[in-house]
Amino acid sequence: MSADHAHDHDHDHDSEQDHDHDDHGHGHAGHSHGVSADADRRWLTLALGLIVGFMLVEVTIGVVAHSLALLSDAAHMLTDAASIVLALTAIRLAARPARGVYTFGFKRAEILSAMANGVTLLVLSLWLTVEAVQRLVSPPEVTGGLVLVTALVGIVVNIAAGWAISKANRTSLNVEGAFQHILTDLYGFIATAIAGLVVLTTGFARADAIASLVVVVLMVRAGAGLVRDSARIFLEAAPAGTDPDQIGDKIVTLAGVDEVHDLHIWTITSGQTALSAHVLVELGRDCHGLRRQIEQFLRQDHGITHTTLQVDHTPTPGDIDDAAAPGLTVPLDHAHCDDAHGPVHRDEPHEH
Repeated sequence: MSADHAHDHDHDHDSEQDHDHDDHGHGHAGHSHGVSADADRRWLTLALGLIVGFMLVEVTIGVVAHSLALLSDAAHMLTDAASIVLALTAIRLAARPARGVYTFGFKRAEILSAMANGVTLLVLSLWLTVEAVQRLVSPPEVTGGLVLVTALVGIVVNIAAGWAISKANRTSLNVEGAFQHILTDLYGFIATAIAGLVVLTTGFARADAIASLVVVVLMVRAGAGLVRDSARIFLEAAPAGTDPDQIGDKIVTLAGVDEVHDLHIWTITSGQTALSAHVLVELGRDCHGLRRQIEQFLRQDHGITHTTLQVDHTPTPGDIDDAAAPGLTVPLDHAHCDDAHGPVHRDEPHEH
């Protein structure tokens, strides 16, 4: 690499301490990692106690009343409890610094839990579907009054739990996810209450199984969403709504930028997006200044604050010939990366 290739490694924290090293720039100014530290554990714990306590009661009454709708609601409440435990655990884990071999800390513990939670929802929904179909064919006797009263109490409990979670810090994606779980379960209890009323007033026992299928639809929707979102993170996909090609094309329109390649955008954990790229700039340009300009664009236009940018001057043919073995000419396109990952972005027509 020629002597006039400039590189930058910059960390911008609350202390505003700025220090430079060679080889690359790394900025993560003013962003929070995972669940924010001020998420209120007391409100989450209160909601968890309400959910778990009523879930145990509901399972007992569901068995006594022969109500699959109540049992399916209880199964969904189990996932509600898991989502709250996940939020509480993530708050604790997020406070642990990254060190040793865990260079990102334990940020993805919540993603592992989310995947397990989603798979559990899907497995339970499959079992409940089979049971509901069997009860549609041969409906057992259902105690409509007991189902109705229990569902009405469940509506009250879910409203109280939702109120408690709403008092916590809902800017945390974990807390917001738990809140959405409670909201989904509330809809399920409304369906169960309607089923109990139908059974009580008309004797139509199949209403219980139909209500169970309504809950199954809600469970599948929630479970599939959790599996999809966690799988995207594990596969290092760009966050939903983020187009890496569009970002790369925008960067190369900045004055002085010749090329962007090895552009990677991924999610470390919920709400924490990271980006890395190799940027080539014109000879004579200020690598540090352009790096800061790119970081500002990423922060303001895309909300990406955890960035690692390697910024180099574009090599000249003379630089490449000097670095090559005797008698070997290295193409300019491969001067820096023999095997670039993804498209190479230039301010000209190129493949995506």
